[in-house]
Amino acid sequence: MSESDPMPPFETVMQRFSVSFAYPVLFTRALLQTDNATLRHAIARDDAGVRHRFVAVIDQGVAQHRPGLAAQLERYAEHHADALLLAAAPRLLPGGEAVKNDPAMLEALQQWLHEQHIDRHSAVVVIGGGALLDMAGFAAATVHRGVRVVRVPTTVLAQNDSGVGVKTAVNAFGSKNLLGSFAPPYAVVNDYDFIATLPMRARIAGMAEAVKVAAIRDLDFFCWLEEHASRLGRGDDEACRYLIRRCAELHLRHIGTAGDPFEFGSARPLDFGHWAAHKLEAMSGYQLSHGEAVAIGMALDTCYAVLSGLLHVDAASRLCRLLEKLGFTLWTPLLEWRDGSGRHQVLAGLDEFREHLGGELTVTLLQALGQGVEVHKMDRAMLEDSIGWLRHGIPEACS
Repeated sequence: MSESDPMPPFETVMQRFSVSFAYPVLFTRALLQTDNATLRHAIARDDAGVRHRFVAVIDQGVAQHRPGLAAQLERYAEHHADALLLAAAPRLLPGGEAVKNDPAMLEALQQWLHEQHIDRHSAVVVIGGGALLDMAGFAAATVHRGVRVVRVPTTVLAQNDSGVGVKTAVNAFGSKNLLGSFAPPYAVVNDYDFIATLPMRARIAGMAEAVKVAAIRDLDFFCWLEEHASRLGRGDDEACRYLIRRCAELHLRHIGTAGDPFEFGSARPLDFGHWAAHKLEAMSGYQLSHGEAVAIGMALDTCYAVLSGLLHVDAASRLCRLLEKLGFTLWTPLLEWRDGSGRHQVLAGLDEFREHLGGELTVTLLQALGQGVEVHKMDRAMLEDSIGWLRHGIPEACS
């Protein structure tokens, strides 16, 4: 073929297929009591009559609050030996962001799963908060290209949001959740008894995600949160259980019906308040918890929505009062930190948020309580005004 000849047309063989995912989210109490069949069902639900090998990874913080937890799990497996085989003593790992920030911990867990001969018909039971669920879930997703994971979330945040979803990740190169995969769990088991052992700060922090999903999706739930805010702020057991269940239902509905469970597009509708939250977490060295940062991020975006004409000031006031009544502080000096050019450091979170998915910037804001709206640009000068507004206190600014 000479250089002047036209290029031949290309040929295409198009491949297209779909894969259906289904997993139960089970709610119980006293999960490891031997006469409770919930965990047995979660591990062995698809292969009755077969003995299922599994290993367990337990959050050290959870184990400290429940010192007999590992031994209780071993007794549970022995009692259900016709269906379950615990392949090794439970492995304890740190919780919190530290476990997502250390590549050595990830590699060590992957090696351990290999040494225990965990295959694609075995299961990894992960008992802990959202950070450990993220890290251990990612480890499991990368062993044999994905082994079964049964999540047992132990925090409000994990039981009502992150633990019931389809994401796994670790932090890397200074960015939150940079390395990860979409890996639906084999099952999720929410044991309300774990919530009773949580410090109040952690219990309240998880409620931010409930406010988030109510604010963008469910006005009735938002009104319920307002009505029961005092009880929730005190850690009332019955109120917390309803909050967890309803928030989990709304999260699952979005994953199952919104048409983009693996986030192939640019939108992240359940991430209201998160572009600033992720940046603030990193800026604080993860001293701000995820829920605390999300509360601040929602307040900041709510100020912006009012200033940009999207949201009525009364709605903004209600949202911010609810967060404060639950026990959140809606200001951090981190918002005033500036880079060498004098720009607020937190605003770099917008670029990082867009880069995480690629495509155009897509941020969810409020246009009414219970109704989110996606925007594709945010005015940085107005964001700086929003920071200033937030600095002086939301109830006064919104009154």
